Amino acid sequence: MSNIIEMFSYSFMIKALIVGVLISLCASLIGVSTVLRKNSMIGDGLSHVAFMTFALATILHVAPLYFSIPIVIIVSFLILRLNSSNKIHGDSMIALVSASSLAIGTFLISITKGVNIDINNYLFGSILGVDIVDVIVSIILTVIVLFLYLVFYNKIFAITFDETFSKSIGIKTNVYNAVFAILCSLVVVVGMRLMGSLLISSLIIFPALISMQIFKKFKSVVISSVIISVLTFILGLIVSYLFSTPTGATVVIVNIIIFIIVKIISMLK
Repeated sequence: MSNIIEMFSYSFMIKALIVGVLISLCASLIGVSTVLRKNSMIGDGLSHVAFMTFALATILHVAPLYFSIPIVIIVSFLILRLNSSNKIHGDSMIALVSASSLAIGTFLISITKGVNIDINNYLFGSILGVDIVDVIVSIILTVIVLFLYLVFYNKIFAITFDETFSKSIGIKTNVYNAVFAILCSLVVVVGMRLMGSLLISSLIIFPALISMQIFKKFKSVVISSVIISVLTFILGLIVSYLFSTPTGATVVIVNIIIFIIVKIISMLK
């Protein structure tokens, strides 16, 4: 207990806790609809784009957060556009974007001279990279996500389960898809400093999958997903501090263990 109390005496741990909890909350809300619509890998694709933009921003000596956000949002729109046109299958498009972005980002870092870049911080995250700007952006993002989710809950519910029917009754599905793409992009970019480009999508996927093993009603899944996401992040952060392990990887492992336990229990019922 003394070690846990000591842990929160450091300012960088407080920043990491605030950002992590808020991003976990936002990611879990977005994740339920994303997983149910079988678009869960879009977060993975966008995180690799964010990796490329972070690398490019560092090389150009510009603020990575502000540089990455518009580019990642544009790419998310591109993925949605190609998905709706059926020219390239969704999974294929995401795989194409992921591989290309990761390759370009790694290539740019490898050929750049005179710039000190730790590629592991981009790939796997670092709590030391979280600053006050991330905290402020996380707070703003959380307020926006909560507001939109509460105000448009019924429409989100309808689009999640039957987009064609939703469109037929007058719901502007393209607008809501665009809003989801923007929010997903923001969650990925802001959370990438903490979790890394290879692990940030886990915050979107795992809490939703765990919740679906326990509950069947949409509202119950959403609420439990938020609780699970926040608690697993806090637990992962504490474990990573106590055992000096990478925060992002530890959070993911905690989610994996809980998912396995819940899955086994559900199978035994």
